[in-house]
Formats: sequence, C-alpha cells, structure tokens
Amino acid sequence: MRRYILTVTCPDRTGIVAAVSGFIADHGGWVLEAAQHGDLSTGRFFLRIEVIADTLPFGPDGFRDRFEPVAREFEMTWWLSDTDVRKRVVILVSQEDHCLADLLYRWRSGDLECDIPCVISNHDTLRSLVEWHGIAYHHVQVPGGSAAGAREPGREEAFAEIARLFDEAGGDVMVLARYMQILPAGLCDRYRGRILNIHHSFLPSFAGARPYHQAFERGVKLIGATCHYVTADLDAGPIIEQDIRRIDHSDTVDELLRIGRDIERTVLARGLRWHLEDRVLENGGRTVVFT
Repeated sequence: MRRYILTVTCPDRTGIVAAVSGFIADHGGWVLEAAQHGDLSTGRFFLRIEVIADTLPFGPDGFRDRFEPVAREFEMTWWLSDTDVRKRVVILVSQEDHCLADLLYRWRSGDLECDIPCVISNHDTLRSLVEWHGIAYHHVQVPGGSAAGAREPGREEAFAEIARLFDEAGGDVMVLARYMQILPAGLCDRYRGRILNIHHSFLPSFAGARPYHQAFERGVKLIGATCHYVTADLDAGPIIEQDIRRIDHSDTVDELLRIGRDIERTVLARGLRWHLEDRVLENGGRTVVFT
C-alpha cells in the first residue's frame, strides 16, 4: 500500500496537531499511523504521520505545495517521503563481514525495503560476497587509518572518490557496516543525518578503537553496540538504537567479540530500518525515534 510519510519538527505550541491532521482530513486523507512528542527541555515538537496515498486527490508535489502555508505558520522543518520511492543505501565496509552479510540477507529477503546500488570498501576482501548479490563493488584504498592519518597524502582524494561514488549512485543514506576508517569532518558535514555507523560498544562507554578489549580490561558485566549518526566528533553522533548482553568473569575477549557481533548485526539492522521508514528525528545531540 503506497503511503506518504510526513515528518515535522518545530517550536512547540498549541494547535500543531490540529493544523496538520485538519489539513489531511480536509483533503480526504486516511491516516494509518501517527506519533508525536513534545520535548519540555528544548521546547521542540516532533510529529510523524503516515497517510494512505490513494485517499488524497494529489501526488507528493501537490501535497508539498498545499502544505507549505501550514508549515510556514508553525515554523516547521518538515519532510514528505513516498513509500513508492525506495531509498538508496550505499554500504561502506572494511574486512569484517558480519554486519554486511546480515544487511545483504535482509535486503535480498525483503526485510529491508531499499535499494543497494553499491558497496564501497578500503579492501578487496569482500568483493565476491557483494558481487554474488548482483551489487557493484568499489575498492577505494584509504592511506592510513588514524585521526592523524587524515593529513596523509592521498587520504583526501580517497574520501572525495567515496563521495563521488555515493552521489553517482544516487545515495540517500551511507551505512558504515564496520568501516574501520575515520571520516573527515567535511564528509560528515556534507551528509549530516545521512550517515549511520555501528559502534561495537554501549556508547558513550568505550569510544574509539578496540572497545571489547577495553571492556574486558575494565571487567564490565554488560557489553553492547550502538547505531548512531556520524558527526565530526568521533563516536559522539546522535544515538538511534542500542542493545546489550550480560557477560561475566569467565568470558574471554574472543567470547566478547563473538557475543558482540550478534548484537551489532541486530542493532544496525533496526537502526537502518527506522531511518528508512523516517522514524528517526534529530533533537540536537539526541534523537526522537517513533518505533
């Protein structure tokens, strides 16, 4: 069933829901799902509404034109998406394949409603897996790998090539499925709110490299994974989804890695699905997620 999904962020005040629902009702629109949240600490209001497309007398362009006066009145930042237009996901990966393989399976089975035009990697290791799925594979070697490495010759050109490939593929969202490179600030800013990362710890604990080893050394009793938007601040972007598993003193680092891979797969898949369904709205350094 074709649906239009309207998402709204604006200063909170009375009459917002009435104005939006009234607009839809006045044009005969049938609302399938609606969710809202008012943040008392920031004074911001968040709204997500799904409407059956065929119940409206106009298409997406007509919706946008007619809704604009309502949006202006309430100072809305808003977006309308059409479920008949599938979002295009470009996946970045290094050498670990568990998150990539899981996303490809969910895509192939129809659990993730999107198109995956290509996968980009700084290694050639996973080419056969990707091409078996009939998806283009681009090997873009990136010199270095640390924050200091961002200044190394050739690194800027590599990320410029990644941006070119993303744009050429018509990418809507970039997913770092265990892509073990630090993106430059310019790339993060250019695609703000459109880059998802899976970090293998329960942020803000154990940011950066080797988090399972850090967790083992600290003797924690819970480990987790975090799907978040990427910003120029390492592992500090708005959090979309997290999960945890309990561990104990008998678990080795290798066992933490094994348990963690399972968590990473499910957390990334949930976070990506919610992003694709326009269920995630940024709220400063946080998110509102209408699940």
